[in-house]
Amino acid sequence: MNSTRNIALFTSCLVLASCQMIPNAPGLAESEEDKTELTSNESVNVNSTATDRDLLSDEINHHWAAEMHSNLSLYDLAWKKPLDLTRPDPYARYEDDLFQVLRRNFQFDLTLEDPRITSQLKYYASHQSYINRVSERASRYMFHIVEEIQKRDMPLDLALLPIVESAFDPFAYSHGSAAGMWQFIPSTGRMYDLKQNWWYDGRRDVVESTRAALDYLNDLNKMFDGDWLLALASYNSGPGTVRRAQRKNQAAGLPTDFWHLDLPKETEAYVPKMFALAKLFHSPDKYGIELPYLAKEPYFAQVNPGGQIDLAQAAILADMELSEIYMLNPGFNKWATDPDGPNRLLVFVDNEEIFNENMKSLPVDKRLTWQRHTIQSGDSLLLIAKTYDVTVDVIRDVNKIRGNLIRAGDSILIPVASKNDNFYSLSADNRLKVKQNALSGSSKQRTDYLVQSGDTFWDISQKFDVSVQSIARWNNMAPKDILRPGQTLAIWTEPGTSTAISSIQDREVVRKVGYVVRSGDSLSRIADKFNVLIRDIEKWNTITGKYIQPGDRLTLYVDVTQIQ
Repeated sequence: MNSTRNIALFTSCLVLASCQMIPNAPGLAESEEDKTELTSNESVNVNSTATDRDLLSDEINHHWAAEMHSNLSLYDLAWKKPLDLTRPDPYARYEDDLFQVLRRNFQFDLTLEDPRITSQLKYYASHQSYINRVSERASRYMFHIVEEIQKRDMPLDLALLPIVESAFDPFAYSHGSAAGMWQFIPSTGRMYDLKQNWWYDGRRDVVESTRAALDYLNDLNKMFDGDWLLALASYNSGPGTVRRAQRKNQAAGLPTDFWHLDLPKETEAYVPKMFALAKLFHSPDKYGIELPYLAKEPYFAQVNPGGQIDLAQAAILADMELSEIYMLNPGFNKWATDPDGPNRLLVFVDNEEIFNENMKSLPVDKRLTWQRHTIQSGDSLLLIAKTYDVTVDVIRDVNKIRGNLIRAGDSILIPVASKNDNFYSLSADNRLKVKQNALSGSSKQRTDYLVQSGDTFWDISQKFDVSVQSIARWNNMAPKDILRPGQTLAIWTEPGTSTAISSIQDREVVRKVGYVVRSGDSLSRIADKFNVLIRDIEKWNTITGKYIQPGDRLTLYVDVTQIQ
């Protein structure tokens, strides 16, 4: 990395330091089922000493675990391919065991003793079922991660970092907007070329996120003169936070290594967790833990579909379940790959050949299903895009359309899913549905709330007498995520609150209204007519350029009692 990028990285990270800490906080993005495992037998004393205050069962994890009633996540249940992780001889040490490769190449000083390490180690060692679960998840990605770390000559201890970050769940999403196995927030993801759009989120892509995470860690290591502990602390809280703590110690004449810095609570626990895991995986017998046998061989292979492809079609070509395609390719949000790439799919290594053979006999025009749409009077690109669940840009690209002008009677082609929506059970939309309905078996009652212009998480939490964190959790969001007018939020409340909720909704009768732009209309005129703001109309609709055209269809969210 050249010096210019180093300066840019440091400057950007200083700006982001305050928000870096929470997204990458250890364990915060673990699945809620894992939190249940890690918090069920522990209480939290937030005023306790450093010896026990940073247990895995910190107060945030404890809060998140309160309403969970399953030990397996959607991630775990979706896998169809059984894994045999048993050792041929449980007492033998096998050279082809990937965990043996890790043990031989750990670089951290595992003789180091610190009360924080001891407390974390004690906790991990008392949860065999959690170690089993994260080990099984890791088995699908660990070979690739180890291979990439070895290529860069970095410490293999870093291969354990996804356990701390996400419990090796590539669909993990934290309360700080961090996503994926390596828990990138959007801005840091973009800094490391992780594309994020309607079709695809590179933060969840197994290959791309691993590349970006190792790049980021390597940059941080250089920034802190080869000190991996400070690099890890910076990965969690941001380099600006660590630099400030160092300057404070320097001014006081104190050491500036990790163990002497006054850092945020999450960060002070972060590095000890890494040491605890390394100790545990290095000497499992010593701590009464049994690690599974993990063959030293690739789990997946990369294939090229040659362009955008329906994921259901890809599953057929690879002779795999669609859920398995999603699990190996969690970066894809919708029913198909991103038309602009990456033109890469991961399949089981044993299925690579059959996929490539089947691709040879598949015509290019059969990779997607196409729907011919005849443009009707009053149609707009935005309305058509919403009807077929695609973006305006997709329709423009496919049909070589410039601008927004279309003519009634013309026909356009639109790529559509080959199966119904429910078939793509692990698309982003369907994962959200599962998340929103997670408490359906509990005593709570669900209310669907339509987000209105000007709403905030705080406003909604006060209306329903629930916490901001709960609303975000129920809807797979972070409290700082942007709420969109017209968005539906699932709110779970105790029985008996329906009267109060109804009275609130009665006072604000907000409805979704479709409006066809007329001759002489302007955004200002429409805003006045419906008592809304121009900027809200622009948010609700994809408006390009300065003007709207007669015949354009707009979606508005208005209080129908206030229409002029």
